[in-house]
Amino acid sequence: MSHSIEEINKHVRVYIGVFVTLAFLTVVTVGVSYLHLPVVPAIILALFIASIKATLVALYFMHLITEKKLIWTVLWVTVVCSIGLFLLPVLTTMGSSRSQF
Repeated sequence: MSHSIEEINKHVRVYIGVFVTLAFLTVVTVGVSYLHLPVVPAIILALFIASIKATLVALYFMHLITEKKLIWTVLWVTVVCSIGLFLLPVLTTMGSSRSQF
């Protein structure tokens, strides 16, 4: 299984681009921490940036971008279940009379 130099260079450029993007998003995350936002918006923003970084890692470094439909189906079921678990504490305390924040 031999690959041409051009094909290898193309993959290396993609990996370097993803690495630079991840490094930039890490700097953005640190910069956002200095904004002293209220707790809820800070958590939402941090989770949003972390989700973008995790997606890049999964797609390129774990090679999910080239996987078959079954793998994508399992991945989306996992994502939906994870979001449900993250929202479970919020949804269970919404009806209570006391606030946690």
